[in-house]
Amino acid sequence: MKRIYLLLGSLTLLTATGAAATATEAYEIQTILAASSPTSSRSANWKPGDGIVLEVGGMDFTADGKLAVAIRKGEVWLIDGLQRGATSPPTYKLFASGLHEPLGVMRDGDGLLVAQRTEITRLRDTNGDGVADEYLTACRGWNVSGAYHGYTYGPKRDGAGNLWVALNLDLGERSDNDAPWRGWAGIIGADAAFKPMAAGMRSPCGLGANATGDMFCVDQQGTWIPATPIYHLRRGAFYLNPEGLGPQRRPDSPVKLSAPVPNKVPYPDAVRAVPEMAPPAVWLPYNKMGRSGTDIAVCDQAGKFGPFDGQLFVGEFTDAKVSRVFLEQVDGQYQGAAFPFLSGFASGVVRVLFGDDGSLFVGMTSRGWSSLGLHSYGLQRVRWTGLTPFALREMRALPGGFELVFTSPVDAESAGRTESYSIKSYTFLYSSAYGSPEIDVRPLAITSATVSSDGLHVRLQVEGLRELYVHELRADGVRSASGAPLAHPDAYYTLNRIPRQP
Repeated sequence: MKRIYLLLGSLTLLTATGAAATATEAYEIQTILAASSPTSSRSANWKPGDGIVLEVGGMDFTADGKLAVAIRKGEVWLIDGLQRGATSPPTYKLFASGLHEPLGVMRDGDGLLVAQRTEITRLRDTNGDGVADEYLTACRGWNVSGAYHGYTYGPKRDGAGNLWVALNLDLGERSDNDAPWRGWAGIIGADAAFKPMAAGMRSPCGLGANATGDMFCVDQQGTWIPATPIYHLRRGAFYLNPEGLGPQRRPDSPVKLSAPVPNKVPYPDAVRAVPEMAPPAVWLPYNKMGRSGTDIAVCDQAGKFGPFDGQLFVGEFTDAKVSRVFLEQVDGQYQGAAFPFLSGFASGVVRVLFGDDGSLFVGMTSRGWSSLGLHSYGLQRVRWTGLTPFALREMRALPGGFELVFTSPVDAESAGRTESYSIKSYTFLYSSAYGSPEIDVRPLAITSATVSSDGLHVRLQVEGLRELYVHELRADGVRSASGAPLAHPDAYYTLNRIPRQP
């Protein structure tokens, strides 16, 4: 059994709850394992005995509290001693090997389900020696061309018990996106076959259910995808990228477009032109919120991770950070706001997972792509210190504006001034090009700001709301009751539906 000790200490991010001179610690990032330099895992002198190259592709906890980590080179490691209260350094044991670029792992019964490129594989230890001796096919049924980007993600379980799997589009000379089911998401059927459910994705790296059990997916900007979207997955929906729509001609396809996909039009016009096109629940505007979303974890920690229970935490690869998302339903459709949360992680964030002790575990790898992280891979843990940051907790849509919900009471004088806020709306160009700038940008007038008696809510009356547009808020003039500025004054609300007057 390998024994690797806690490395690099910890990095603490400061969040103001008082004046700037008395900033206090709100969330602490602790490093469990990280490469010593951006190139150490690819050194010509590196040997397997030198340590574990923990290029994380999947994470989940086993029934006995070990962290199962799938890594790029095709192995699954079990790490013990990570939960709060552990009295000794973590230990590492190789559980499985010989897998093909696993990008997901999930506990299921007495085994683990792992996403390889070719299938979902069930791993079991039948003789109790701590090593998998049974590798069984749990699901297959999609094309594997050998092309670059032909990844498989998942599985993740929704509230109804369905196991969801998502498939990347092919890229490169061997691409075959007309074959099933590249760029689709589906569930594992009772017969272990892949059942397609939704189409129109490009690189759907992250799956995760919200607190009510509905399944969501984060995709990545690219061709036909102007910025990072988060989709609510459901049967028959088409999202953004039409490059994998060939299989809609099959009789078992749940997606049948009734109109051609337009090109080079504002995104709201595209949604109106194709009845089956489902708008993302939330957009993460490029650069402002990230460039390549990777994973979703719902905060279900009953207050052990601070004031954000029920929200989604979203991994970001290029910017090496984690964001958070508040969701609500209007007319039965999800929409909501994205907020910055934590940055400064060691490498590109690929997987996020909450532990039973209230910690958020963050698995990383740069994997040869560009990331702001200074290391090539790693595993870190985020812990709440018990101090509440002064932050925008929620942003809710109203018939004529928005309601802001804060984590602690505001100063009524600053929060009641309309000059403390600014808001604008914009959309994107929907086209076959790679990404899009913000277009049709329009500043909006805030005519009133009403503070609740408890100081936790502010209602903004806003003129000119537009459906299917992002509404970008900046609240840099608001102060807490003790005079502190917001930790992050920005929020980005995707307004798919304007609520009707009650």
